[in-house]
This record gives sequence, C-alpha cells and structure tokens, in this order.
Amino acid sequence: MNERDRISESIAGVRIVLVEPAGPINVGATARVMKNFGLGHLVLVNPQCDRLSAEAMKMAVHAKEILESAIVVDTLPEALQGCVSAIATTGRDRHCPFPLETPRTALPWLLEPTNQPAALIFGREDRGLSNEELNYAHRFVRIPSSPNYPSLNLASAVGICCYELAQQAQKAQPEKTPTVTLTELASLELVEAYYQQLESLLLNIGYLYPHTAASRMEKFRQLYNRAHLTTNEVAMLRGLLRQVEWSINHQSEETDC
Repeated sequence: MNERDRISESIAGVRIVLVEPAGPINVGATARVMKNFGLGHLVLVNPQCDRLSAEAMKMAVHAKEILESAIVVDTLPEALQGCVSAIATTGRDRHCPFPLETPRTALPWLLEPTNQPAALIFGREDRGLSNEELNYAHRFVRIPSSPNYPSLNLASAVGICCYELAQQAQKAQPEKTPTVTLTELASLELVEAYYQQLESLLLNIGYLYPHTAASRMEKFRQLYNRAHLTTNEVAMLRGLLRQVEWSINHQSEETDC
C-alpha cells in the first residue's frame, strides 16, 4: 500500500456525526470541507433540515455525493453502531467533569488502527451536545478560540477538525504495530448493552435510585470509557453481572422456601 492509499484508508475509518443540525447551509458546508480533507462518511442524527435541499447542495459544490450518501438516523447510539471509539466536541470550558483536549492532541487517537471504526461527534448549532450525549464519547475536544467571541460556526468547527485529522494522518507512521487487534475492542453498542445491564442490577439492589440513576451512571460511563474495554473484557463484566443476578434470585428462592 502506498502512502496516499494509507492516508486515505486511515481517514476513511472516521465518520463525522452531526447531532440535530438545523441549517442546510451548515450541512452542505460540512460535506464540502469533509471532501476537502479526504473524509466521506457523514451521519446525521435527527436532522432538523433537508440535507438534499437546494441550499445544502449549492453549499456542498463538488461534494454533493457526500450529502446523497449520508446516513440519517434517529438517535446518537444508532449513529455510533459499529464504532469502537468516539470523540465528542464541546464548547464548554468550565466545570467539566472530564478533561478537555485540543483537536491536535486528541484527534490522532481516532486514526490508530486499533481505534477504528471511529466517530467524531458535533452537537447542535445553538446548544451543542447534551450531558447524556457526551456520555457516549471516550474523549472530549474543545477548539481554542478568542474569549471575545468563543462560539464557532458548526461547519467551521468541522473544518478545523478535518484539517487536523488530515495533517495527523500524513504524519502517522505506516509501520506502527498495533498493541491489540481490531477485533478485540468492544463496539460502542456492546458497551452500551453492558451499561444498561449494570444500571438494571444497581437499581435492583438499591445502590441506585430512579431519580439519581442517570447522574450516577454518568460516573460509571466515564470510568469505563477511559478504559476503552475490549470485547473479552465486556463479556467478562457481563458474565459477572449475570452471576450476581443469579445469586440474588437463588437466595430469594431459598428465602421463600
């Protein structure tokens, strides 16, 4: 594989995810800037505009095929199906419960063979991503900007990140040996199934209460997301939960007798 093909393959493993984009011009501009830097996989989560509108198509210029082939889904988990890693962008800079990185320091991680397929998530133009949506990411990016006007246009933010991805792909070492194989990393939907099982068990034993479960589970999600679990590790954890559930049910049956 030559250098150009290697770079194209590395970039192709990253999907750009827009959550509820409202402006067709932004969606069109996103497609254009993706093509500028070699990305082609666009996913729209519950879009509030028509990606095939005249405005979007006009803004996309020669990247109309990216709009036409874009995948439209209802929820963020659907957009992340098949991915093993995800980075979310956010404009927050204070009181964040997680470390914020710059695109230059964080995005190379998405290009590592062991972390693909990968997703780069962008939020709504007016309010970004919710706390619940941020929980699906492993790392978090904030683009440094002037304090006099820190809010970035959606397409501009996508453009900056796509540029950094392309630059880092060119710098990547082609002979780098992965520390784990691609099949070892757990997909995000597999990890999500574990979170649902864990929450159900913790509610059942009284460790969680319905009115605080979401906020407490955020801590567990952040902890496990930092670990970047493999498929075998998730299977082990789910097996542990099943054994605990069996033990609880077994003891309950003995008590009833």
